[in-house]
Amino acid sequence: MNAPHRRGACPGLSVPMRTGDGLLVRIRPTERIALDALSALSVAARQHGNGVIEITSRGSVQVRGLTPRSAPLFAAAVTSLGIAETGGAAVITDPLPEDPEALIDSAALASRFRQAIGRARLTLAPKVSITLDGGGRLHLDALVADIRLRAVGTAQAPRLHLALGGDARSATALGAIRLGTAADIVTRLLGVIAARGPTARAADILRRDGLAPFRAAIAEGVEAAPIPPPRKPSPIVGKYQLRGGHVALGIAPVFGQTDSDALAQLAGAAAIYGAHTAGPAPGRVLLLCDLAEDKADALSASAERLGFIVHRDDPRSRIVACQGRPACESGFIAARAIAAEIARHFSAGDGGSIAIHVSGCAKGCAHPGPAILTVVGSERGCGIVHQGSSGGTPRRYLDPADIVAEIARSAGKPSEAGRG
Repeated sequence: MNAPHRRGACPGLSVPMRTGDGLLVRIRPTERIALDALSALSVAARQHGNGVIEITSRGSVQVRGLTPRSAPLFAAAVTSLGIAETGGAAVITDPLPEDPEALIDSAALASRFRQAIGRARLTLAPKVSITLDGGGRLHLDALVADIRLRAVGTAQAPRLHLALGGDARSATALGAIRLGTAADIVTRLLGVIAARGPTARAADILRRDGLAPFRAAIAEGVEAAPIPPPRKPSPIVGKYQLRGGHVALGIAPVFGQTDSDALAQLAGAAAIYGAHTAGPAPGRVLLLCDLAEDKADALSASAERLGFIVHRDDPRSRIVACQGRPACESGFIAARAIAAEIARHFSAGDGGSIAIHVSGCAKGCAHPGPAILTVVGSERGCGIVHQGSSGGTPRRYLDPADIVAEIARSAGKPSEAGRG
């Protein structure tokens, strides 16, 4: 197995990535995971890796601490569970199943997308992705994607608004398409990207050639339509009503990371309280689905005892941190240890956006976007970036021990700015 570790690489089951704590594998679930499969995944992570499991900002699952010898064994175990996409562009759907406010069944449409993409046999860059937003409560506006689709109109006559190369604010709009033609149109658009080579992305083509290549590929399938307005960030932690009287419970591993034993115990508790599936969701959250409403609070309490975030006002829910040192070879600082210390002095409020980002280096793998305050590791210490990203120019550099005091001194403290 190869072990790429360059920026832009995507560590799949067959191509793990080398990190400071061994090899890392990323799994893109095709749909919600049955609880027994989640337990089996936890066991495999402990047996073949170091037991550290992460949920990423895009709703993938990462397993750490594999070795060149154990990685193929782990890949075989996961393949036997049938829970992971194995190739082609990632199709990310809105995470809440059976959402009464959704306009379409995005999971069923995503399945048609995957089948069409598989038949096309396109060679695409590893991180080419599609977001398919059903128009419900838990949206995908913050995710960057090559192809963006958002349900608009009404449940009786839905259309999909189509845009390329960005998040909801920055993507370039093409118009609206019908559901029945969506799989074919998506495949044609991916064909335009694939024709530019195995490293091409939609944003690159837009910068170089504009919309013309994409319009030529789907000339007759797109109607003029207004751009849907962006929506406020939606916190996923908490309880959500589903169709049929059941609920989904959103809980979060602290800074996106848990261990296999805690996850296996959570799966067991969820089964006892009547849940059937778990869905890793964008925003580093796990949705436990199909619960009876009178069981949700008890399961939430069990998850909290296991160390998961269960309250929307938990300060850790608005702080994002990568692994940092020593687990990441690129990290200059112990990002998660610093983030945990910050959380002890930080009041988050009930917002959904990221207030503080602690990054081990300037790459910003955990959160490429801006935050109210970004702490970025470097050879000079902790760089401080206000209202920017890890790639921004720090105003000053501090020792890690001085970060909490810096937050207290900052004008417009995150504890205040985060309440808006």
